[in-house]
Amino acid sequence: MSFFESDIIKGEIDSINNLQERLYASMFNFYTMNKDQKLEHVGILESLLEKQKILYTRIKLSDDPKAVEMKNNIRTSAASMGLPENVDMTVLFANMEKMVEKMKDRIQSEG
Repeated sequence: MSFFESDIIKGEIDSINNLQERLYASMFNFYTMNKDQKLEHVGILESLLEKQKILYTRIKLSDDPKAVEMKNNIRTSAASMGLPENVDMTVLFANMEKMVEKMKDRIQSEG
Protein backbone atom coordinates (compact mmCIF):
# COMPACT_ATOMS: atom_id res chain seq x y z
CA MET A 1 0.00 0.00 0.00
CA SER A 2 1.36 3.40 -0.91
CA PHE A 3 1.69 6.22 1.61
CA PHE A 4 -1.33 8.13 0.34
CA GLU A 5 -3.54 5.01 0.25
CA SER A 6 -3.34 4.65 4.04
CA ASP A 7 -6.64 5.32 5.79
CA ILE A 8 -4.82 7.36 8.43
CA ILE A 9 -3.17 9.60 5.82
CA LYS A 10 -6.42 9.94 3.86
CA GLY A 11 -8.17 10.99 7.08
CA GLU A 12 -5.47 13.52 7.89
CA ILE A 13 -5.64 15.02 4.41
CA ASP A 14 -9.43 15.23 4.56
CA SER A 15 -9.21 16.94 7.95
CA ILE A 16 -6.62 19.42 6.64
CA ASN A 17 -8.79 20.19 3.61
CA ASN A 18 -11.82 20.72 5.85
CA LEU A 19 -9.92 23.12 8.12
CA GLN A 20 -8.56 25.01 5.11
CA GLU A 21 -12.05 25.41 3.67
CA ARG A 22 -13.33 26.73 7.02
CA LEU A 23 -10.49 29.25 7.18
CA TYR A 24 -10.90 30.42 3.60
CA ALA A 25 -14.64 30.83 4.05
CA SER A 26 -14.18 33.34 6.86
CA MET A 27 -10.77 34.82 6.09
CA PHE A 28 -12.04 37.99 4.44
CA ASN A 29 -14.41 38.68 7.32
CA PHE A 30 -11.71 38.48 9.98
CA TYR A 31 -11.53 42.21 10.71
CA THR A 32 -15.29 42.43 11.16
CA MET A 33 -15.41 39.50 13.59
CA ASN A 34 -15.87 39.97 17.30
CA LYS A 35 -13.21 38.80 19.73
CA ASP A 36 -14.68 35.31 20.24
CA GLN A 37 -15.05 34.75 16.50
CA LYS A 38 -11.44 35.83 15.93
CA LEU A 39 -10.22 33.47 18.65
CA GLU A 40 -12.22 30.64 17.08
CA HIS A 41 -10.68 31.47 13.69
CA VAL A 42 -7.18 31.43 15.21
CA GLY A 43 -8.00 28.14 16.94
CA ILE A 44 -8.83 26.63 13.57
CA LEU A 45 -5.54 27.98 12.24
CA GLU A 46 -3.67 26.39 15.16
CA SER A 47 -5.34 23.03 14.46
CA LEU A 48 -4.49 23.30 10.79
CA LEU A 49 -0.84 24.05 11.47
CA GLU A 50 -0.56 21.14 13.89
CA LYS A 51 -2.11 18.73 11.40
CA GLN A 52 0.10 20.02 8.58
CA LYS A 53 3.18 19.67 10.75
CA ILE A 54 2.31 16.08 11.64
CA LEU A 55 1.56 15.19 8.02
CA TYR A 56 4.81 16.78 6.86
CA THR A 57 6.72 14.78 9.49
CA ARG A 58 5.10 11.58 8.23
CA ILE A 59 5.92 12.51 4.65
CA LYS A 60 9.51 13.33 5.58
CA LEU A 61 9.98 9.97 7.31
CA SER A 62 8.47 7.95 4.48
CA ASP A 63 10.50 6.41 1.68
CA ASP A 64 7.39 5.91 -0.47
CA PRO A 65 8.13 7.51 -3.88
CA LYS A 66 4.90 9.55 -3.82
CA ALA A 67 5.70 10.86 -0.33
CA VAL A 68 9.23 11.79 -1.43
CA GLU A 69 7.74 13.57 -4.44
CA MET A 70 5.29 15.44 -2.19
CA LYS A 71 8.13 16.48 0.15
CA ASN A 72 10.06 17.83 -2.82
CA ASN A 73 6.97 19.67 -4.10
CA ILE A 74 6.45 21.27 -0.69
CA ARG A 75 10.06 22.45 -0.58
CA THR A 76 9.81 23.77 -4.15
CA SER A 77 6.61 25.65 -3.30
CA ALA A 78 8.23 27.13 -0.20
CA ALA A 79 11.22 28.25 -2.25
CA SER A 80 8.92 29.83 -4.84
CA MET A 81 7.39 31.91 -2.02
CA GLY A 82 10.81 33.28 -1.17
CA LEU A 83 12.07 30.88 1.48
CA PRO A 84 15.68 29.78 1.13
CA GLU A 85 15.92 26.21 -0.16
CA ASN A 86 17.95 25.11 2.86
CA VAL A 87 15.29 26.16 5.41
CA ASP A 88 14.13 23.23 7.52
CA MET A 89 10.36 22.97 7.26
CA THR A 90 10.10 22.11 10.95
CA VAL A 91 11.68 25.48 11.72
CA LEU A 92 9.17 27.10 9.40
CA PHE A 93 6.29 25.42 11.24
CA ALA A 94 7.73 26.51 14.60
CA ASN A 95 7.93 30.11 13.39
CA MET A 96 4.39 29.96 12.06
CA GLU A 97 3.19 28.64 15.42
CA LYS A 98 4.89 31.56 17.18
CA MET A 99 3.20 34.01 14.83
CA VAL A 100 -0.21 32.46 15.49
CA GLU A 101 0.42 32.56 19.24
CA LYS A 102 1.26 36.28 19.00
CA MET A 103 -1.88 36.81 16.96
CA LYS A 104 -3.95 35.05 19.61
CA ASP A 105 -2.30 37.07 22.40
CA ARG A 106 -3.06 40.29 20.55
CA ILE A 107 -6.72 39.34 20.08
CA GLN A 108 -7.04 38.37 23.74
CA SER A 109 -5.66 41.73 24.80
CA GLU A 110 -8.27 43.60 22.73
CA GLY A 111 -10.91 45.48 24.68
